[in-house]
Amino acid sequence: MKDLPNVFGSMVFNDKVMKERLPKETYNALKKTMDNGKSLDPSIANVVANAMKDWAIEKGVTHFTHWFQPMTGITAEKHDSFISPTKDGGVIMEFSGKELVKGEPDASSFPSGGLRATFEARGYTAWDPTSYAFIKDDTLCIPTVFCSYGGEALDKKTPLMRSMQVINKQALRILRLFGNTTATRVTTTVGPEQEYFLVDKKLYEQREDLVLCGRTLFGAKAPKGQEMEDHYFGTIKPKVAAFMKELDEELWKLGILAKTEHNEVAPAQHELAPIFGNTNVATDHNQLTMEMMKKIAQRHGLECLLHEKPFAGVNGSGKHNNWSISTDTGVNLLEPGDSPSENAQFLLFLSAVIKAVDEYQDLLRASVASAGNDHRLGANEAPPAIISIFLGDELTDILESIEKGTAYNKKEQVVMKVGVHTLPRFPRDSTDRNRTSPFAFTGNKFEFRMLGSSLSISGPNFVLNTIVAEELSQFADILENSEDFTGDLNKLIKKTIKEHKRIIFNGNNYSDEWVEEAKKRGLLNLTSTVDALPYFISDKNIQLFTKHKIFTAAEMHSRYEILMENYCKVLNIEALTMADMVKKQILPAVLKYEDLLSESALRKQKLAGAPSAELETELLKKLSSLSACLYKKTAALEQALVDVKSFGDIKEEADFYKDHVFAAMQETRAVADELETMVGEEYWPYPTYDKLLFHVG
Repeated sequence: MKDLPNVFGSMVFNDKVMKERLPKETYNALKKTMDNGKSLDPSIANVVANAMKDWAIEKGVTHFTHWFQPMTGITAEKHDSFISPTKDGGVIMEFSGKELVKGEPDASSFPSGGLRATFEARGYTAWDPTSYAFIKDDTLCIPTVFCSYGGEALDKKTPLMRSMQVINKQALRILRLFGNTTATRVTTTVGPEQEYFLVDKKLYEQREDLVLCGRTLFGAKAPKGQEMEDHYFGTIKPKVAAFMKELDEELWKLGILAKTEHNEVAPAQHELAPIFGNTNVATDHNQLTMEMMKKIAQRHGLECLLHEKPFAGVNGSGKHNNWSISTDTGVNLLEPGDSPSENAQFLLFLSAVIKAVDEYQDLLRASVASAGNDHRLGANEAPPAIISIFLGDELTDILESIEKGTAYNKKEQVVMKVGVHTLPRFPRDSTDRNRTSPFAFTGNKFEFRMLGSSLSISGPNFVLNTIVAEELSQFADILENSEDFTGDLNKLIKKTIKEHKRIIFNGNNYSDEWVEEAKKRGLLNLTSTVDALPYFISDKNIQLFTKHKIFTAAEMHSRYEILMENYCKVLNIEALTMADMVKKQILPAVLKYEDLLSESALRKQKLAGAPSAELETELLKKLSSLSACLYKKTAALEQALVDVKSFGDIKEEADFYKDHVFAAMQETRAVADELETMVGEEYWPYPTYDKLLFHVG
């Protein structure tokens, strides 16, 4: 792309466009809202709307939509045209401030977890001026929040925005204690690394499981997988490179800072990483990135798979959430400084994160829980279900010296008295990376590595923002009333390290020894979604979110219901798809292959002096036995789907899906996969793993 600086953000109503098209007073008022979190002045809405419309029309746009993120896991939009009728039978192009600020989509058809009855249809979308409007598919898209008639949050954006206000407030309280009067706003930033698979579209369309479920429900391992480690960072195939090139260009037009792309570990797996951005905007951008990946892949004869585990036996896909916290003056609060005061400030923010992760490990685990991610967490490609923090040896040693009040040995003896002596400024890469850790400190940020690839990053980030804000609030309550700030600060940091060091672990998170050690430390090991989600509505967590006005108790219970129902629906669809594939495709294919073998055996028996049909007979016995077994396993799976309907409680239903339906699915798959290895390739009804994984581009 020759003119990238001018192309970048060309489809975004960004700061540059606003400065050019808005009156100075309007621009300044809108910037105050965007930069400082000030309430939006309603009087400017008409001016902004008219400027947006004119800009969009010049780019060929005829429609606008309020673009929002309901609890479906994807985005939603309802398109309206700019046209309005005139008295002479013509039309004019109009877009009012009222249309910009508020929309009214039907709320009854979106998941609400009981907050809305089917007959209660009214819902509202409200403009989020902190995230730029953009043009997609010749439509002006206005980022919005989505709420019910009663004001309850029905989306994933609202709690995230609330959490950003909360952490801003509490972090500023801490900064003021250190004499910082220049920072006026603190924001969290995120860089989500997105993993995905690309497969041939024609092969994809032949797999009912991929089309309906996003993952393969059947599939024997290919002769080769990822064991040669030759795909990671390998040469990108031309067809994939062409896809990546177009993806970059389309994302750049939308102002999305796509930066890094490469082959991932599994065959046909890849990754895209952006530059860090404001968490709210980064969440919008990640949703757009996933949407654009799927659209652009199809234009290249490919299909993009965002499921956490589309293929058994090779790595699944995650989304590494690189989280940090910074001031509007450019100071990263998770980075040591050059002065004792700056280092003390760093240690206090670090202590807040450590305490937050330890006390709310249940919430962090629940924030990444899904049926898809259950396949991935704990495998040798992703962190285990146990939450812990990796700090690296050097920083861990520093914290230990603070806790014990002993000297820290590096190049010289430094007694770690906070605010008196200097914390040794260690290099950003002073320690090796730990790819097995779910929550790793990587120099000036934390990498939360448990997210599944299809997950909206809003959930993990509103949890992170809120739990850290809570600890900062507690710290501020103590220190604001202190008569000996330095002494009390030192005591607070030492106390926090001592009480919460159990969450710090720098070793191999995959080892059986760590599972036992974590149990001794009292850390949670929530291996499934059904185990994790009930913690979301514990008294402790309801108190946390209601205290900071992130949710009401009713909103929390509704989200719990939605997430549990979604888990059950996913397994139900997968089980029904399995049964359908077995009965309509797999068993008929096996029987047809058995007929071929039978005919071959009969021909041999009729020929005088012909060799015996020992091979055919042996194969027929095995195939007949396995196909009968598959039939019985499928019948048992279907019976489990009948039995699950007897449960009225959502937790009991989810438990049954986890313990019985999923177990029946695994047993059914095992038999079908064995059959696949015995049936002739031209008879097997679905593209096999070797075709899907190694015939891309």
